[in-house]
Amino acid sequence: TTNAIEGLHRQFRKVTKTKGSFPNDQSLMKMLFLASQNISRKWTIRYRNWDLVLASLDILWGEKAV
Repeated sequence: TTNAIEGLHRQFRKVTKTKGSFPNDQSLMKMLFLASQNISRKWTIRYRNWDLVLASLDILWGEKAV
């Protein structure tokens, strides 16, 4: 699981590295949410409770993420 988490962090860094700064914390959170959606499509292994995490993010962002 450590390698999976490190891989996720690497993908998040890859997404945020090209952006110099964010106007506010909400814009960073939205970018990370959208990145997690794209990253999760590439995964072949399902992780325990990942559906719960995605559901929580959907409740948090809802229509804003689209």
